[in-house]
Amino acid sequence: MTVRITLVAAARSSAVLAERFDDDRPLDYAGWHEVQLAAYALVPLNTAELRYCSPTARSRATGEALGFAPIAQPALRDCDMGRWRGYTLAEVAALEPAAVDAWLADPRSAPHGGEPLLAFISRIGSWLDTRPPEDGGSMVAVAEPAVVRAALVYALKAPPSSYWNVDVRPLSTVTLAGRAGRWSLRLGTTV
Repeated sequence: MTVRITLVAAARSSAVLAERFDDDRPLDYAGWHEVQLAAYALVPLNTAELRYCSPTARSRATGEALGFAPIAQPALRDCDMGRWRGYTLAEVAALEPAAVDAWLADPRSAPHGGEPLLAFISRIGSWLDTRPPEDGGSMVAVAEPAVVRAALVYALKAPPSSYWNVDVRPLSTVTLAGRAGRWSLRLGTTV
């Protein structure tokens, strides 16, 4: 039995360089505008049997704006960044350069006191693996770009270090098809 999950990266809540760790700000004006521009292409995803979202304000707002009426999933929350929550990467790098280097180099490290990257990827993978195995079933999930990256690394069984090489833009989509422990990446039209 296979399932198809289309992941939609939430619209933005700030400019890329102003993004803060574990941030729960709502969509900004540019984010709302981008949702309106992308809606025509993304609204057909609301035919999915199951519709989920990350519990963040911007993921919920993105899903609602697209007509998904998604169910918030606590397991799809962003990585817990501990004491770095609310800071930008540049701010943390200026304050704790050695800690940032350790965090980027070792997926098991958590110098911020939060969740290690490896644990984050595993948590997202566990969520994927526990989706209902309805043959041919389709799902959509709106989540933070970090969650989409973690899902891709898990599904492709890529090394955790590859997480840093995946660029997920707001409102981009990717579809995973398969079942627990056996996922494939599907590119192209999802509807």
